[in-house]
Amino acid sequence: MNADPPERLRPVHILHLHSSFALGGKEARAVRLMNLMRARAAHTILSAVPGALGARDAIDSGIDVDFPADAPPLHGKPGLIRYGRLAHYMGRFDLVLTYNWGAMDGVMAHRLWAPFMRLPPLIHHEDGFNEDESIRRDWKRNLFRRLALPTVEALAVPSALLERIAADEWGARERTVVIRNGIDTASYEAPPSVAIPGLERRPGDVVIGTIAGLRKVKDLPRLVRAVATLPPNVRLVIVGEGPERDAIRAAAATCGLAERLVMPGFMPEPARWIGHFDLLALSSLSEQAPIAVIEAMAAALPVVSPAVGDVTAMVSDMNRRFITDDEAGFRAALARMVGDSALRRAVGEENRRVATEYFDESTMAAAYEKLYARALEGYGLFSGRRIGVD
Repeated sequence: MNADPPERLRPVHILHLHSSFALGGKEARAVRLMNLMRARAAHTILSAVPGALGARDAIDSGIDVDFPADAPPLHGKPGLIRYGRLAHYMGRFDLVLTYNWGAMDGVMAHRLWAPFMRLPPLIHHEDGFNEDESIRRDWKRNLFRRLALPTVEALAVPSALLERIAADEWGARERTVVIRNGIDTASYEAPPSVAIPGLERRPGDVVIGTIAGLRKVKDLPRLVRAVATLPPNVRLVIVGEGPERDAIRAAAATCGLAERLVMPGFMPEPARWIGHFDLLALSSLSEQAPIAVIEAMAAALPVVSPAVGDVTAMVSDMNRRFITDDEAGFRAALARMVGDSALRRAVGEENRRVATEYFDESTMAAAYEKLYARALEGYGLFSGRRIGVD
């Protein structure tokens, strides 16, 4: 990448306000963008859940990043004084990036105090919902979003579904920008080089895998129950950590899958081990544009999933009939994929082609560069040069 231009004498200082900084899809994307910025930006990160900082280990060692202990809290009772402290803290930075509902107090602080303080531009990112809003948004939260969002520079979302919600429920149509998630697709072409702890493949095994935070919205006991109906050569690997670990293991014990279930916990760098899967399966109640689906596609894996978020539109045409609307269809799709290795290979190759063409991180980074450059009056955080913006 190019060196910083002479007129940029210091890095851009960015404040990140996260609902949680435990490593999940949005955190993985935020960290990847931080790593791509290199020395062109310095970062300060606050989490609404103070101890949830698992994503910090994925930040490259050369990145200038701070996790201050003395910053105003992101969680607490709404109030002008508390919001004033948050707004005053924002004034130290060049750009504020907020993420999901847990950071919405930061957005409201900006909204209320921007007329009275010189505050940096703020871009809000929404990536989806927990189980409490997976079917229908909470009307109080929707009202809060409507009141808070008018002063944001932009609202960035990864899916067409969220774009519609932002327009219809939050009144943010004109400020919403859709930026598809992306990954380094080339890194997924090599065979796996890291073992999955606890997984020892036997001849004839078929491995169904999933990558998820172990939360209720992922409905992983549903996946456990579905896999339990498949032949005994089928193994299930659930990579991730979270509060639902015990519930998942209990479901496996109840339906006789305990010996075929592998739960290695969180594993970094999925490009190095996702190739141990034969297919990816989701069971979520709510998704938007899951990075795990893109990772599976880049690794030439087929995907079986409920028709949530943009998943149907993301996968290849050949894979689309395995994205289903009901439980019977979901189980039938799993059984069909498990029983046909040639089908898995054919669908996987089509998925790899689509991932490379539409979901490479170069496309994503270019879109975020344009968005952030507009807020920063043209300075490129990824290319290291001043760019023109429309």
